[in-house]
Amino acid sequence: MERKSDTLLGILQKIAEGFLAGMMISLGGAVFLACTPAGAPLYSKFVGALLFSMALLCICMCGFALYTGKIGLVLQNHRKDDISLLLLCLLGNAIGTVVFGKLIGWVFPALEETANALCAGKLDQGYGFGFLRAVLCGILVYLAIDLYRNNKSVLGIVMCIPAFILSGYEHSIADMFYFACSTIYSGEAFLYLVLIVLGNSVGALLIPSLRLIRPREQSAAEQTEPAVKEEHPTEQTEPAVKEIAPAETDMKESPLPSPPPNQKQNEETK
Repeated sequence: MERKSDTLLGILQKIAEGFLAGMMISLGGAVFLACTPAGAPLYSKFVGALLFSMALLCICMCGFALYTGKIGLVLQNHRKDDISLLLLCLLGNAIGTVVFGKLIGWVFPALEETANALCAGKLDQGYGFGFLRAVLCGILVYLAIDLYRNNKSVLGIVMCIPAFILSGYEHSIADMFYFACSTIYSGEAFLYLVLIVLGNSVGALLIPSLRLIRPREQSAAEQTEPAVKEEHPTEQTEPAVKEIAPAETDMKESPLPSPPPNQKQNEETK
């Protein structure tokens, strides 16, 4: 019973972490919608894209679980329960974006209208273009997370997140919020979101997959280095031996010193 309760508690915890990440993405998406109403100047979109990065900053610093940030780490961790944890994370993200998307759309009708126009444009671009844009977004999100984890720098987040927004790339969790905030509910929208999730996954796994080639090349180089050292042994000890040898021969060939003349006369008198 205790194991079942611990397992259930762990599942709820993972969903809660995903829910909080979905909440943060919703808050960042709301800021972007507020900055990009119809007829807004171009600089307003730049401000909205920069402020949206606040969501990923809070997610990374607070340790929340965002699917698009976790999927790129699967190949590095190699754990058996990674897939189940990712699905729980994605479920929590979806619940968080739906709850806060509906709440924000209800509280701010103007944002709901902006979300309607944004989502309609996403569906008009077609599934193929949406998938490719999602792949490009996955690459940038992976770079942002990788720079933060390995270099402890927020520069990747501040640069990569606004970059994919201004480029028109598709982020699956953000799109969940936009559709939840809008009034567009259809099978077409659901299929579109599924394709965006797959595209983000492919993009996030691209760089880690190529990095798997590095260890093999390094290990092959390390194996060849000892062989080269054996073929060409060091010759530092040879000069020392050659220098010592003449000294020994000199000592053998040098005659004994002759006794002084006074000593010879004393011996003769004796």
